[in-house]
Amino acid sequence: MMKHSQRLHVGRASDLVGRDRVIYRALEILPGVLSWGSLLGLIFLSWGEPIWAAFFIITFDIYWLVKTAYLSFHLKSSWRRMKHNINLDWEKRMENIKYDNIWQLVILPFYKEDFDVISKTIEALIDSKWNKEKMIIVLAREERAGVTSQDTAEDIFRKYSEAFGEFIITSHPSDMPGEMAGKGSNISFATEEARVRVLDKNSIKYEDVLVSAFDIDTRVYSQYFLCLTWSFLTAEDPYHSSFQPVPVYNNNIWEAPSFSRVVATSGTFWQMIQQERPERLATFSSHSISFKALYDIGYWQKNMVSEDSRIFWNAFSYYNGGYDVVPLSYPVSMDANLASSFFETVKNTYKQQRRWSWGVENIPYILFIFLKNKKIPLRKKFHISFVQLEGFWSLATNPLIIFLLGWAPLALGGQAFNETLLSYNLPIITRDLMMLAMLGLILSVIVSMSFLPPKPKHRSRFIYLFMVVQWALVPLTINIFGSIPALDAQTRLMFGRYMGFWVTPKGGTQKPGRGSGKL
Repeated sequence: MMKHSQRLHVGRASDLVGRDRVIYRALEILPGVLSWGSLLGLIFLSWGEPIWAAFFIITFDIYWLVKTAYLSFHLKSSWRRMKHNINLDWEKRMENIKYDNIWQLVILPFYKEDFDVISKTIEALIDSKWNKEKMIIVLAREERAGVTSQDTAEDIFRKYSEAFGEFIITSHPSDMPGEMAGKGSNISFATEEARVRVLDKNSIKYEDVLVSAFDIDTRVYSQYFLCLTWSFLTAEDPYHSSFQPVPVYNNNIWEAPSFSRVVATSGTFWQMIQQERPERLATFSSHSISFKALYDIGYWQKNMVSEDSRIFWNAFSYYNGGYDVVPLSYPVSMDANLASSFFETVKNTYKQQRRWSWGVENIPYILFIFLKNKKIPLRKKFHISFVQLEGFWSLATNPLIIFLLGWAPLALGGQAFNETLLSYNLPIITRDLMMLAMLGLILSVIVSMSFLPPKPKHRSRFIYLFMVVQWALVPLTINIFGSIPALDAQTRLMFGRYMGFWVTPKGGTQKPGRGSGKL
């Protein structure tokens, strides 16, 4: 029988043998079957029983309207909390808390990003309100990136190393057995190097170290580490918790094309909504965790794409369900997609959304762990299984049903159906319900405008008008950069066409806002 420690870092069905492999493979197929079954089932129903299909679509439109109102409520609540937290004097709040023993270990993995991208991230760390003598920076390069990457790392080290208590460069070896080239294997290697070269060498207690795994374009707002440390020291169970900020894609927001801004900001909104529902929250992109928990788990998985969310599920399994994510309701700033041409940006945005949607690879892992780990409460298993399956199913299917398949009964129902009163009223009812749901975009406009950093001098004041009008693109972006890449990812997983890690190109960024975007 496979031991718990062996199950912990399973990446895909091929990592297993025998009956376990068959079970895991079936669980990999499940999300795609649910999504495609729903879409094809609705098409078949529209052809065979168009009246039933029409009633289903009207019911689904009402569900979408209620869901939009529900999510808008959480977005507004999260927005208020973020405004409060970003304007709070965290130094004053920390006055009666002992925290001079806490170290910040910041992991910055990079591939072929240039000096300018990395330096802006480092400068934001320097400008943050934290004792830099208690900060450890690990610039984690990939050996396979070549000599240019090494030169860039050394240039960064020469310029910035004296600004921090510790600053080391690590070089993740290429072609390591059992590893996938990507962020997970790099930051795991880098963290172990930091443990040996810094923590153990200086006798720093693991319990006193907070690890922040950042993307290389992540620029912290000035009080991020104070907010993180306060959240850690006041958490109910800090060593069984991860800490999640809200990614705000502000670094290059004025340069990115409108569709890229809408997609990026929509991602921010979803993370804000999840912060208000911590029972549904998993780690995403840049996040923080105590070194003690990280060391217990064995660092991030080295054999998969979605290491940022998988680390939470690894911990959840390791601690038998006794692990949570603490929402910080505090932002970090990152890059929206921006390439050298419009069509290159479209391609990169799609590939990034598909990579994020590849988080569906967590579904078979979660369900497999639930089958094997009898110590996790049964009620929690059922709740999480439903939430995760429904979430990925909704992402892949709901917009397509609303904006495309809602017309299927009219197209496929035949003359008999099209002569009914229901067929006449279906598009009217659907239109009216969708118009009501689209009112939620008013809140999206208000919140998105509040995020904006100061406008560059070379930009016309009319750019603000475009920032408002761009939200009319949502019916397109939610399908082209939402449902379709999600369905793409689930189909690949269903047929065992496993994805590798794709590094989103960084470029076209402006001077960092360092949290200057108002909330």
